[in-house]
Amino acid sequence: MIHLTLARMSEALHGELHLAGGDTPDTIVSGAVDTDSRLIEAGGVFVAKPGETTDGHRFVGAAVERGAAVAIVEHVVDDAVSQIVVADVVAALADLARLVVADVRTRGSLRIVGITGSNGKTTTKNLLARILEGEGETVSPKASFNNEVGAPLTMLRVTDDTRFLVSEFGASAPGEIARLAGLVKPDIGVVLMVGMAHAGGFGGIEATFAAKSELVRALRPGGIAVLNADDSRVAAMAPIAAEQGCSVVWFGRGDAAEVRGDEVVVSASGTTCRVTVAGETLPLRLRVLGEHHVMNALAAIAAATALGVPLADCIERLETIDIAERWRMQPLGSDRVRIINDAYNASPDSMAAALRTLAQITGPDERMVAVLGAMSELGEFSGEEHDRVAELAVRLRIPRIVVVGADARRLFISAIGQGSWDDEAVFFASADEAYDYLLSELRDGDRVLVKSSNAAGLRFLGDRLGESFS
Repeated sequence: MIHLTLARMSEALHGELHLAGGDTPDTIVSGAVDTDSRLIEAGGVFVAKPGETTDGHRFVGAAVERGAAVAIVEHVVDDAVSQIVVADVVAALADLARLVVADVRTRGSLRIVGITGSNGKTTTKNLLARILEGEGETVSPKASFNNEVGAPLTMLRVTDDTRFLVSEFGASAPGEIARLAGLVKPDIGVVLMVGMAHAGGFGGIEATFAAKSELVRALRPGGIAVLNADDSRVAAMAPIAAEQGCSVVWFGRGDAAEVRGDEVVVSASGTTCRVTVAGETLPLRLRVLGEHHVMNALAAIAAATALGVPLADCIERLETIDIAERWRMQPLGSDRVRIINDAYNASPDSMAAALRTLAQITGPDERMVAVLGAMSELGEFSGEEHDRVAELAVRLRIPRIVVVGADARRLFISAIGQGSWDDEAVFFASADEAYDYLLSELRDGDRVLVKSSNAAGLRFLGDRLGESFS
């Protein structure tokens, strides 16, 4: 975070300043901001966020012990540290992020990229950050810091030396992306796809379209919307960009894309393709598994080249990446039994992409095994979408489908209904039961996909299998 006086912080947060320890309104704070007292360092700002199971106000003392210079609270807690009392600490966190980013933007050359979409946000964020890091100091989210707390915390890491801020915007309800992107008014907004992820919270695909288009509406005048030319709903956001006075850069695999990928080849060691930008064509070899990651790479290249990064530099930096993120198409195990742990998140689109990748990377003398858990946040669409996944798994002729967890039982029943009658599909209520089964079932030459939403917890099952077969 940049240098701010306590008085200016308090004013920006619409708070009441309570001084302690010899501080004055002109005392300068420049430490990192966090909601976790365990991560506070000397000079830091502790945000006492109330939570579902505990309350951050209980940990103000712990933050002080670790060197916090000021606490943002909803009521005074400890007279050992200066505090800014606000009505809502989460709203105050957003106000602080807005202030810091605006100040940096005024003084420097900070460029901001926002990324949203039903799938692929975190991967695209990581790919773009790797490209931009070669150009100058780049701030991007840790893991999936893309909500009302994580996004502002990422924004607050910028300094006067930061050249690029890459923000990932997720949402489970309308208006969330508008609020988050509105804090910084990105120069570039990347929309990856409009799919069924979180459809239960939004109320359907059209409501999802409206929510994702909030990023385009939040762009600065004269900004750039980087849109997926292959997704008709994303393509329909072009008129919105025009209304905002923004231009459009198209990415995709079809002829309409300005940043285009073709000749895609998928293997167990990665994915290759050709990338064309402004008449220049270069080969790209991604070590990240999965054909669907080509689109994420194209989106990152489109944003980076719009910022002036040469295509050759984009390619060179992308080829240094081994995995997009832990638990996202992460290869584990060994050549004997390969585990692909992709159980950090799941939607109908990402589930289908992962199953197709499993089929593409499994050789004729090898066996596919799909370990599948529930997809969360689909609401009324949950049943039919689990049916579709089961149908795809059977049509791909996956000889062993292991379904885990009560919330995924419909997937198991649907797989049987689609033709998995001869023990191809099995069901286990718990990950421990599935682990015991797989420990004895897996054999040399197996290629095993572990895929579920985060809530199902199968990522830990994937880790255990990876260690057992390493």
